[in-house]
Amino acid sequence: MTVTVAPEEALGGRAFPPGFVFGAATAAYQIEGSVDADGRGPSIWDTFSHTPGRTVRGDTGDVATDHYRRYREDVALMADLGLSAYRFSVAWPRVLPTGAGRVEQRGLDFYRRLVDELLAAGVEPWLTLYHWDLPQGLQDRGGWADRDTAERFADYAAVVVEALGDRVQHWSTLNEPMCSALLGHRSGQHAPGLQDPVAASRAVHHLLLGHGLAAGRLRAAGVGSLGITLNFTPTHPATDAPADREAARLLDGQQNRVFLDAVVRGAYPEDVVADLAAAGAPLPVRGGDLEVIAAPLDWLGVNYYFEQTVRAGTRPPEKGETSFIGGEGVVELDPEGPTTTMGWGISPGAFTRLLQWLGERAPDLPLVVTENGSAWPDEVDGEGHVHDPERVDFLVRHLAAVVDAIDAGVDVRGYFAWSLMDNFEWARGYAQRFGLVHVDYPTQRRTVKDSGHAYAAILRQHRGRG
Repeated sequence: MTVTVAPEEALGGRAFPPGFVFGAATAAYQIEGSVDADGRGPSIWDTFSHTPGRTVRGDTGDVATDHYRRYREDVALMADLGLSAYRFSVAWPRVLPTGAGRVEQRGLDFYRRLVDELLAAGVEPWLTLYHWDLPQGLQDRGGWADRDTAERFADYAAVVVEALGDRVQHWSTLNEPMCSALLGHRSGQHAPGLQDPVAASRAVHHLLLGHGLAAGRLRAAGVGSLGITLNFTPTHPATDAPADREAARLLDGQQNRVFLDAVVRGAYPEDVVADLAAAGAPLPVRGGDLEVIAAPLDWLGVNYYFEQTVRAGTRPPEKGETSFIGGEGVVELDPEGPTTTMGWGISPGAFTRLLQWLGERAPDLPLVVTENGSAWPDEVDGEGHVHDPERVDFLVRHLAAVVDAIDAGVDVRGYFAWSLMDNFEWARGYAQRFGLVHVDYPTQRRTVKDSGHAYAAILRQHRGRG
């Protein structure tokens, strides 16, 4: 891939608005390690990653980037980069080892120390309550396929906000419920590793119900900056043939609209409801549920990585199990042009169009880009510098795409790069690197990559204009 855009030229003289939030993001299981420390209970990702064949090379998050012990060093890196904010998640099993009942104060104390360190460094904490690490004790009782888990999530939210609500202003309930529900329960690519369409449909609804119930507890505690983080994948038909258009509609419904519409409109899309019912996996909605799910929000978190093109047809074996309920006759096409090492295409223009679409669909809800990033093979030179020109190019082009959306009138308030540092990339293990900071896993040495330096330069430029 040829890198053609320098950081100082990326925005073409345009600027982000005053007060725009620049940060980086991580997730607890991907960085913390110390899975047995201070009373932490097991999560579904501990179980999944220790099951042979579930992750690349059998990698686990047992150590990860050792952030649980090195958080002060990591916060110092954030300050050096000039980040104004840091998005992180709390590990539910660190706070409630079995998911409910006894609170583990040592786990809460870790997050108190982390938040205090961030505030002392001038970095605003943005806290996500759930980034996929469900306590195994709750999974043993049915997990997100069971309605009770939504209630237990609200109880957990109340515990965390009581401990941290005086210092954390910005709260997100869930990260990417689509992945938890569909990758975790339909295709089995993620924990808990099920391939059960009925469980997947139930998980969709119960995750969203948990969001709404938790939002109520957070509001009762006085939270004034509340959101949910959804991932969006713009989906297009390969041709105008009716079968291809139908294939694109089905996937768009399940990975984009079903979550967005429930949250911002208080209703599931009628076509998705019909699709799931026809597949024998109806959404288990009870009276009043959708009103709970549509709790008022202050912002919508947007995770964007790539767009996709699909066609109708027989899935080839190498594509694996579909992630979508009733999606057996849909084939995701390989992207044209350059791809990241994850195999994802690169389309900043699709990012701009997505933000514009969201601005139209939820016109009164400010947007925050809560994840955007790319995996590449870093080059470590003889002097220990880490070169990642493709990531620099990706970063500046996607920041420019955000400016394009803002210039078009979309209310975008912030951007969090994924990720602060290399980490455990779920089923891909440590084979994929997304970080602005390189981690040498044997030594846990951190080194800011060229992309981290480029991001810092853009942030300095933004502050200089302010």
